[in-house]
Amino acid sequence: MTTDKAGKDTFPKLLLHNSMVRGELPAIREKSRGIWRTTTWRDLSDEVKALAAALSARGLERGAHVALVGDNRPRLYAAMCAAQWLGAVAVPLYQDATAEELVLPIQRAEITHVFAENQEQVDKLLEILPRCPTIRCIVYDKDRGMRHYKWEQVISYSALLQQGRELASSKSDFLQAEAERGAGQDAAFLFFTSGTTGPAKGVVLTHASLIDRASVAAAADGLTDSDVAMAYLPPGWIGQCLFSYVQPMVVGYCVCCPESSDTMLADMREVGPSCFLATPRVLEALLTQFSIRIEEAGGLNQALYRRGMVAARRIAERELAGEAVSVTDRLGAPVWGLLLYGPLRDMLGMSRMRVAYTAGDAVSPDLLMFFRSLGINLKQLYGSTETGFFVAMQRNGKVKLDTVGPATEGVELKFTAEREILVRSPGLFKEYHRDPEKTAQARNGEGWFYTGDAGYIDGDGHLRIIDRMKDVGVLKDGTPVAPKDLENKLKFFPYIKEAVALGNGRDKVCALIDIDPTAVSRWADRQEISYTGHADLASRDEVYGLIANAIADVNAALARDPAQAKTQIQRFAILSKELDADDGVLTRTGKLRRDVIAQRYGPVVDAMYGGQSEVRLDIGSDHAGEETAELKIRDVKVVGSAQVNRAA
Repeated sequence: MTTDKAGKDTFPKLLLHNSMVRGELPAIREKSRGIWRTTTWRDLSDEVKALAAALSARGLERGAHVALVGDNRPRLYAAMCAAQWLGAVAVPLYQDATAEELVLPIQRAEITHVFAENQEQVDKLLEILPRCPTIRCIVYDKDRGMRHYKWEQVISYSALLQQGRELASSKSDFLQAEAERGAGQDAAFLFFTSGTTGPAKGVVLTHASLIDRASVAAAADGLTDSDVAMAYLPPGWIGQCLFSYVQPMVVGYCVCCPESSDTMLADMREVGPSCFLATPRVLEALLTQFSIRIEEAGGLNQALYRRGMVAARRIAERELAGEAVSVTDRLGAPVWGLLLYGPLRDMLGMSRMRVAYTAGDAVSPDLLMFFRSLGINLKQLYGSTETGFFVAMQRNGKVKLDTVGPATEGVELKFTAEREILVRSPGLFKEYHRDPEKTAQARNGEGWFYTGDAGYIDGDGHLRIIDRMKDVGVLKDGTPVAPKDLENKLKFFPYIKEAVALGNGRDKVCALIDIDPTAVSRWADRQEISYTGHADLASRDEVYGLIANAIADVNAALARDPAQAKTQIQRFAILSKELDADDGVLTRTGKLRRDVIAQRYGPVVDAMYGGQSEVRLDIGSDHAGEETAELKIRDVKVVGSAQVNRAA
């Protein structure tokens, strides 16, 4: 096997290289039944080779597609590499997708083999099997509840692995040749986009494109095989796959899989990762947990926390601005670090963290500053599935809160007259799966990809994202409105889980609010407010007052910026039911499906702009037996010139 740098152009070749140069180092760890179990690079290589032998015997061919449906598990990633060893394409799907949501990607990719984590996933596959006749083999990992499954297509991972180990020696030459046969320009992955702008598209990415982007990003932050990362986000999202599969193959660092989402924070504290990826939604959830615990703490602890965080933010802001830190703050920082920042980082499992990233959606500058104030080197990434994820990233010592940093090495950026961002990069996708028309629409003849995002380069060469092109709007008076920016400001408050800002073509900005049930219910308990459930809690006047105060604070901040003063939020309604991906209003990565929301909550939007104080909404008979809900609509305090829009 070729082991020089030029020869390591596919993931199986990288795996074999890692097995040779760092064979006894940990490749992946999994917590199972309270115990961390370690797989070394040599063990992983042997397992992948055996799986490849078994899959070959079960008819997997070069160019075929293998689906993976499950959470982050060592066997899931071993199956990815085994499929690629034989020249097949890995297709990670979301583990929480419904059976119906699995049909389209399986049909479009003509999936032949599927690796499923457990009985739940197998049941979904068996349900749709008559509509997906290309499936020839379903492999399950966990055997709980699977004893009596006698379908011919279904086999356990353990049985498949055993079969492969028996075949490996006799197929050794064949497997060696198959690994050598792979090339960087071969398709490695087929990812399906989140579907925020319409039906999900299948994005084909090659080994070379992903290896290039991962290498550039790792070099920018000096990642090595001594680093440790956590794998806890959906593997169906390219971001998680890059950090838990692609970069470890390139760099050789260890990936740790928590036992479950419920034990994530506790498992992180045990591992102490040095490298971490989070979506803004995850960071918002962590901030909410922080806020809840502080609100329930004693008065002295609250006072110390607030004073310490004010000092931390002041120091962080001065450092980001390149200004000198005062003597008082410089002397006080170690004390606060001992009393506050250190324990908070430890509580989050971030005491050893060297670098953390947030990606997948726009993040509030206040949220970014909060974590940086704790001493966590949190930075933004910008990219998409089609661009190989790493387009722009913030650099150490040069972080600007309102940008995503300069373009990464090898990336070229330009902009249309409407400020749409165009990207040309070695990481660009090969094609939309079997859709040459959409591929041609997204990529022009010179290799530029139209991202659909609006933005610009500032005076320091940093990329600033405004919003999605289709979401950027204007009020009737011509004032630009970027909904995402307003929504992020609202979600910084722990009582607001999600927000939908409205205003394009209207005379003012209004908002739909989805409250955080945990934070608001605990607040209500402290206020001795009785309620019977989420819908009742969301309808209480006291809760409306709580949210109105939060929005008023946002409005006060907007009023201080002349460019945003007229985008203050003037009316709002609190939704009686949480926004949920199972209802189609969110993607599986938690992004808003604005078109679906606009249709479903159209009567509420019309009532807000029509001056009504309440509206009855038809929410369908499948929502806990309820068919309608009464939603209140309330005004919010605005500051300055924005008030003129009330009379419009």
